[in-house]
Amino acid sequence: MNRPTSGALKAIPDIPESAMNAVVAAVVIMLVLSLCRIHVVVALIIGAVAGGLISGLSLDATIAAFNEGLGGGATVALSYATLGAFAVAIGKSGLAHALADKALNLVGRQDDGKAAGGIRLLIVGLLLAIAMSSQNILPIHIAFIPLVVPPLLYVMAKLNMDRRLVACVLTFGLITPYMFLPVGFGGIYLNEILLANVGENGIDATDLNVMSAMALPALGMLCGLLVAVFFSYRGDRHYNLDAIARTERVDVTYNGGTLLMALVAIVAAFVVQLWLGSMILGALAGFVLFNLSGVVKWKEADDLFTEGMKMLAMIGFIMIAASGFAEVMRETGDIATLVEGSVSTIGDNKALAALLMLVVGLLITMGIGSSFSTIPIIAALYVPLALELGFSPLAIVALVGTAGALGDAGSPASDSTLGPTAGLNVDGQHNHIWDTVVPTFLHYNLPLLGFGWLAAMVL
Repeated sequence: MNRPTSGALKAIPDIPESAMNAVVAAVVIMLVLSLCRIHVVVALIIGAVAGGLISGLSLDATIAAFNEGLGGGATVALSYATLGAFAVAIGKSGLAHALADKALNLVGRQDDGKAAGGIRLLIVGLLLAIAMSSQNILPIHIAFIPLVVPPLLYVMAKLNMDRRLVACVLTFGLITPYMFLPVGFGGIYLNEILLANVGENGIDATDLNVMSAMALPALGMLCGLLVAVFFSYRGDRHYNLDAIARTERVDVTYNGGTLLMALVAIVAAFVVQLWLGSMILGALAGFVLFNLSGVVKWKEADDLFTEGMKMLAMIGFIMIAASGFAEVMRETGDIATLVEGSVSTIGDNKALAALLMLVVGLLITMGIGSSFSTIPIIAALYVPLALELGFSPLAIVALVGTAGALGDAGSPASDSTLGPTAGLNVDGQHNHIWDTVVPTFLHYNLPLLGFGWLAAMVL
């Protein structure tokens, strides 16, 4: 796509009022179908085909674009499949169950509601710390969820903890660090993607403090977390303990040797991942160590690997379908039209411009499921427009960075929502759309929209 200049923005042709933007239509169709409990993969395919046809693409061209985009999600899908196998091997070692047993002993000794509340907060704090660390200290993203969360489900059910609360906590920990702290995945998002794309489109980003630009949006995320923890989901919610027992409270034997081997395998997986930059090879290294040590017997290895791949297969297929959806949206050309078509409405109104740009970013990211992929799409369009309207460089960084992050929470196709669901729904008692997507959308996208707009106006 050619980069628009300030003069080009003024020469945008009028768009017929009857024309329907294909991107908006595709995202709305996908979201409505998902809310109606149609599987996300099916919703993504139908939304992509509908968007392509609405834009004027032929059915053959739409299918070709979708097929071309599928390869973009293959690496991520294979990564999650191997991580699933590694997670099952760790489960076999008994490490996660040993931690869960310790927590269950605390629950068994509680004698009042106040003690139960303290244990709830302890679990919330632990999961929040691990989730945030997975973005920078040990950049493994959602890989920890199938390792840590399922064994804790029995404990959480005994405490009557609402799993929607846990989903909100995990999603906060997966998103906020990368959109505020320039280390780990944050270094990639803020420095290599956000500042780089802003710099390529007419702004000298050399001396800009990206943390100052993203501080208010991050504060919006924190407000959403506090509301979820202390208001929305502080009450009890009951789950079927028998269903959890059939999946997680199985007889797992462990001893000091198996626990030590599990720790060695985890460290080895992290080292290999950081050394080679491959999540796939890191998980495979850990799995092989479990085989060599005897924790996973050779005759069981094939079945365990298959079981683990099945555990995270849904995430892989959704990510592949989302890549196809994103390619169709790019092929329609209506992403640029969506941004450019609002210019005549904006006029010289900075407040309206900031709001519309954030809303468009929300729609794009909710559709393609990746904030990292949204920035390059919108930066070439947003930066010249924002400069023309008189936004400061810091405000533009906040605007583009927030527009990219908007929709990561609350997107049916985002790994920031798919990951929590994969851990919380192992017993079939946690719905992806209504128990993860909708709660995270309400608690994070709405405050992020408000605080992102405020940042654009005051910086």
